[in-house]
Amino acid sequence: MKIGIDARMYGPKQGGLGRYVEQLVLELEKIDNQNEFVIFLRADNWNEYTPSKPNFKKVLANISWYGWQEQFKLTPIIKKEKVDLMHFPHWNIPLFYNDPFIVTIHDLILLHYSTRQASTLGPITYWFKNLLFKKVLRHAVNKAEHIITPSEFTKQDVMKNLNIPPEKITTTLLAPNQHYSNTTQQQFNNLTIQQFNITKPYILYVGVAFPHKNLEGLLKAWKIFCEKYGNNYQLVLAGKKNYFYQTIINNLTIQQFNNVTFIDFPSDSELSFLYKNASLFVFPSLYEGFGIPPLEAMQINLPVASSSSSCLPEILEDAAVYFDPNNYPEMADTIYSGLTNQNLRQNLQKNAIKLLAKYSWHETAKKTSQIYLMVDKSSN
Repeated sequence: MKIGIDARMYGPKQGGLGRYVEQLVLELEKIDNQNEFVIFLRADNWNEYTPSKPNFKKVLANISWYGWQEQFKLTPIIKKEKVDLMHFPHWNIPLFYNDPFIVTIHDLILLHYSTRQASTLGPITYWFKNLLFKKVLRHAVNKAEHIITPSEFTKQDVMKNLNIPPEKITTTLLAPNQHYSNTTQQQFNNLTIQQFNITKPYILYVGVAFPHKNLEGLLKAWKIFCEKYGNNYQLVLAGKKNYFYQTIINNLTIQQFNNVTFIDFPSDSELSFLYKNASLFVFPSLYEGFGIPPLEAMQINLPVASSSSSCLPEILEDAAVYFDPNNYPEMADTIYSGLTNQNLRQNLQKNAIKLLAKYSWHETAKKTSQIYLMVDKSSN
């Protein structure tokens, strides 16, 4: 079988989705010697992947996502390779692609958080693009041979909101990035806490700043925390600086927030350093389809305080201490407990060791490969 993978979002620069594509491709290379794979990449991530086996090859598909070119120019590039099955790792599928494909639906943020607050577009452009995106999403789930979701929560969400039968969906768990736990002390030699403008023990958040990530809520809770428990800690926000992060930074300046530091797009070694030196990891999200950053923190033996929303209790189980993401005093108190309650911290660290054994990119690839074979058999 000849399988195509849309890897235009390949690599860490594209966040959790990019990590998923990257790790899936690399692990499939390790386990699949039978099938032929065509990996479609853009020019800006072309050099990030080099096939290491003869049954894998890469093809340039230098087309940005979510635009008109994706709808009209991507299909001919794929068809030229004559793949038997295409795997789209996100819902952004050309409406006129009619050959067999499977799709990974990571979450339904598009449906639950499709508000102007989550966009930089003007009202008319936003309305039109949002309408088109929802049409593309529904096309993806209805026309797909099979759907992959990263959690049971997302599976149920897809079944409920898009009216998809359960037998058409398989949950395939993701995994944390091993790089952070494998980083050596030698790689840290040139790094110091001071160079990141960190002067106190700190609470760490890693991720983007989209509205559903609830960083505004975290900052409200942080203000309560500092007023109630003092200014002995620092809050560190690490992520790619974009419009949403810049808005938060501007608000910090206007409101004169103390003890908050932003670190723009740290490298893997810098991020590993930040994880290893933090006192607590906080994850205030209102909605997630999986949630990789808390698991990455657990790999470094860093206790986690997490929102109790969406899939997070399913994914993190008893290895995190939870708070209502809309209850800011509760969030502040939970952060304080996570910092100061030594019995709680030890239990979280112990439970995290057991939890992490569940998650493996090898298993993700193995289960995905089984889905490829299942779809191939059912179509022949």
